[in-house]
Amino acid sequence: MVEERMGDCWSYTKDQFDNLEKHTQWGIEFVEKYTKFVKERSEIETNYAKQIRNLSKKYQPKKNSREEEESKYTFCRAFLMTLNELNDYAGQHEVIAENLTSQIIADLTRYLGELKSERKSHFHDGRKAQQHIESSWKQLESCKRRFERDCKEADRAQQYFEKMDADINVTKADVEKARQQAQMRHQMATDSKGDYSSYLQKFNQEQNEHYYTVIPNIFQKLQDMEERRIERIGVCMKTFADVDRQVLPIVGKCLDGMTKAAESIEPKTDSKQVVESYKSGFEPPGDVEFEDYGQAMKRTASDTSLSNSRDGKEKPAGKTKGKLWPFIKNKNKGSGPEDFSHLPPEQRRKKLQGKLDELNKDIQKETDQRDALTKMKDVYVKNPQMGDPASVDPRLSEIGQNIEKLQFEVQKFEGWLAEVEERMPSKSDSHRRSGLYETQNNTTVSNNCAQDRESPDGSYTEEQNSETQVKANPAPAPGPAPNPTSSTPEFDDEFDDEETLPTIGTCKALYPFEGHNEGTISVAEGELLYVIEEDKGDGWTRVRRNEDEEGYVPTSYVEVFLETNAKGAMTYI
Repeated sequence: MVEERMGDCWSYTKDQFDNLEKHTQWGIEFVEKYTKFVKERSEIETNYAKQIRNLSKKYQPKKNSREEEESKYTFCRAFLMTLNELNDYAGQHEVIAENLTSQIIADLTRYLGELKSERKSHFHDGRKAQQHIESSWKQLESCKRRFERDCKEADRAQQYFEKMDADINVTKADVEKARQQAQMRHQMATDSKGDYSSYLQKFNQEQNEHYYTVIPNIFQKLQDMEERRIERIGVCMKTFADVDRQVLPIVGKCLDGMTKAAESIEPKTDSKQVVESYKSGFEPPGDVEFEDYGQAMKRTASDTSLSNSRDGKEKPAGKTKGKLWPFIKNKNKGSGPEDFSHLPPEQRRKKLQGKLDELNKDIQKETDQRDALTKMKDVYVKNPQMGDPASVDPRLSEIGQNIEKLQFEVQKFEGWLAEVEERMPSKSDSHRRSGLYETQNNTTVSNNCAQDRESPDGSYTEEQNSETQVKANPAPAPGPAPNPTSSTPEFDDEFDDEETLPTIGTCKALYPFEGHNEGTISVAEGELLYVIEEDKGDGWTRVRRNEDEEGYVPTSYVEVFLETNAKGAMTYI
């Protein structure tokens, strides 16, 4: 019975170890599966970020004139801002992939190695303890069988002695021999009994320690190991969510940037930019005169009508197919002639001015190189050991030739620009007619309320309703100021014996003006002054610095802001 009970216990313990071994192995496989899951998620984030970056890069503006032309529109700039924000957005997904790799994948990979090693150690200790108790049981059984055998042998020896002692035919020597044999067997049985008793006590202690200390400790270690594994999985799952949460503020800023870019689009500004880009500068044609066929006279066409034939030949009536200038198609494709003569006046002026700016930049660049080489040559002259001064001369000569060529080009384009500006309509021309105009006070505006003003680039000046604002849009460099002695009366006479005029607005100097002529006042670039009399069509605006200093400045040199109640304003469309 004892043997059966011990066998059942050992079998039960072995089964428990087998169950725990299967469960812990399944736990390790689960950690490996979760690690693979996070790794695949990291790869998805990396690929997604790569695709987003490629998309942003694909639609980035190319380095060509067409893209540079588009960059002046607000919706194009907004799209560029969106692409940049999208690129930053892709960077946050890269951060997610990096954090998943460093905070979860690497940690779980290292932990898996530790977990496998710890599990192996615990089961090794369990198997060792189980083998030890089984070995002790076998030794106990061996002692028990030996004690049993010795007892039987002692009984047989005693019975033989008693038989020999009762037999009268046996000699005394044989009886003594049987008695000694019985005593020896009895002593062996006594020794076996002591060994069996001692080993039994030892086994019971080891068995008690095995089932109440060793095995429970091993099971507890396995339980602790399993709990740490489950806890580590929970921490990794929390980190999995935190990695996404950490980038949400920056992702939100990227989305806010996209929203801000969309809100920065200004349709009116873009439409005005289109008008400014394609403004021709043509003067509208004059009225078509009445042709009286009742008199024997030739038809006299309007001098400013563009429907006239260029060669001056009269065309038959009813077959004239002239078109007004806004609807004439430009048949000159490609780059066109060097002087841009194929373009309308205003567009030609802008192209020529842009070409002049490029040439001036090139001249400045060549001049800087020449100055640097000149300094180098001076150093070589003073310190011959540093280099040969003559080695710089070929390059200086080449730069000098380049500067001469560029200066010749500048003169050529300046001549064309002057020719265009002379042909463009000026303030002395007839007043432009418009079918639509706005008045600030909703009343008839007098002639001196809104002069036919043009900024130096030939565009009309707009005056807003809420705050009457007159902006002179000067060319990149202002031309000479009007001669005050010829275009205005004597300024000194206007200042004599008159009351102090009230201010009607303010102005900001766009360029410095020295004011050498009598009646003018010198101003510095960026200086703020009070306007006391607006331009009456002569190109001069009267301003005041303080109570004692006032005078005239060129209207094209200042940016004027008239007060709302100063005057009515007329806007030409």
